[in-house]
Amino acid sequence: MRTIHSMDRNLRLLLCYDGTDFHGWQVQPGFRTVQGVLEERLRRVLCHEVSITASGRTDAGVHAVGQVVGVRTTSTIPCDRLRHAIGSRLPEDLDVRAVSEVGSDFHATRMATSKLYRYRVFNSQARPVTRAAQRYAYHFWEPLDVDRMRAAAERFVGEMDFTSMAASRCVRRTMVRRVLRCDVDRHLDEVHVDVEGTGFLYNQVRNMVGTLIQVGRGKWEPPFVDKILSGRDRGLAGPTAPAHGLCLQWVRYPAEVLRCGTSAVETETL
Repeated sequence: MRTIHSMDRNLRLLLCYDGTDFHGWQVQPGFRTVQGVLEERLRRVLCHEVSITASGRTDAGVHAVGQVVGVRTTSTIPCDRLRHAIGSRLPEDLDVRAVSEVGSDFHATRMATSKLYRYRVFNSQARPVTRAAQRYAYHFWEPLDVDRMRAAAERFVGEMDFTSMAASRCVRRTMVRRVLRCDVDRHLDEVHVDVEGTGFLYNQVRNMVGTLIQVGRGKWEPPFVDKILSGRDRGLAGPTAPAHGLCLQWVRYPAEVLRCGTSAVETETL
């Protein structure tokens, strides 16, 4: 393990990005990724090699307005100046909303207690471009019954095996995850699905949304979600909703780990 010297600082960056032209979060040779672009710009500003840790990876096409990243540095540049220095070197589809110093034990992935994803469905016969939403909302033109979707969404809340909602190639030590809330609301032409959880499987939220859409269009009754979950079979659930409708809204941490100079016990990665 790398020794942390007294002059090292641990920084928390709050990011937002339009995922349309990124090939996801994680560095991949030959592809433009959020991590790759950010690390390259950070090296220029901090004048040393960096390795950043995010609260979680977002897939190609997925957006974020509240992604959290941790980075260690020996730079003495104040946080407010760092935000400007980094931001001025970033492309138009990526920005640093805030930079703050946190305790040496802060870990963006392991210490996150919950995160909220929002999925936007443009539910109208008109195209999303009429609201300049074509990059951020999935167009589903058939009428959706939000009350039915809301009743089905309640069945996702709790701690349970979400194998049926994970990508077929997703293999984890445990497929059990805890969803704290799953809300469905209509806002004019859009239906929003907000999912808060302590951690998610690969494609879990997008598969949950695809399933809710099937309920909303009348193909399934809300109680059918129970059968899908108990079956632990991805083939029972609805189709995977497209990536561009999904956005990471925020990530929550215990207040004490965000204070500079505090120490906290790291938890198991979710």
